[in-house]
Amino acid sequence: MSEETNKEEKTAVNDDQAVPQTEQQGTLDEVNAEIEAELLDELDQEPEQSETEQLQQQVASANDQVLRVQAEMQNLRRRAERDVENAHKYALDKFAPELLPVVDNLERALAAIDGNDAGQKAVAEGIELTLKTFVDVLVRYKVEAVDPAGQPFDAELHQAVSMVPNADIEPNTVMDVFQKGYTLNGRLLRPAMVVVSKPA
Repeated sequence: MSEETNKEEKTAVNDDQAVPQTEQQGTLDEVNAEIEAELLDELDQEPEQSETEQLQQQVASANDQVLRVQAEMQNLRRRAERDVENAHKYALDKFAPELLPVVDNLERALAAIDGNDAGQKAVAEGIELTLKTFVDVLVRYKVEAVDPAGQPFDAELHQAVSMVPNADIEPNTVMDVFQKGYTLNGRLLRPAMVVVSKPA
């Protein structure tokens, strides 16, 4: 009887001890679970932040590329417009100089005719009319004469053939024009060949 009682007491003691161990184990499991959950949350948040930063960087670089492409397109458009404008303005750049000797020859022919001779008067009028028509056409296409007689010498527009001492005129003044110069839309086609004064 006493042995049975002892066994029951031992069993009760063991049962009493088993309960706290189970409770402790459960508490440890809960703590471990909470720590794991926190770690998992941190791990989940870090990639999201890095992905967000990467996406922001990609968007910034894409915007930068778009701005660069737009700037390049604007530059190309401006360059194309300038090229087209220059092509229109200077289309006669090679053709017009070939016509200038014709004008020169008409002017020489007109200067060689004696105005007092009645027989040559009709010829002079015809040449003068032809020359006027020719010059009008050139002016219409922005080809303009450079006739600098009496003006200061300009090395960009004039070509000095000779220098003549002259005390009556300011030095470096165009005294005489051998051949007129011409410009196309402000660009020099042919310099004027001139005689320039120098101090006596």
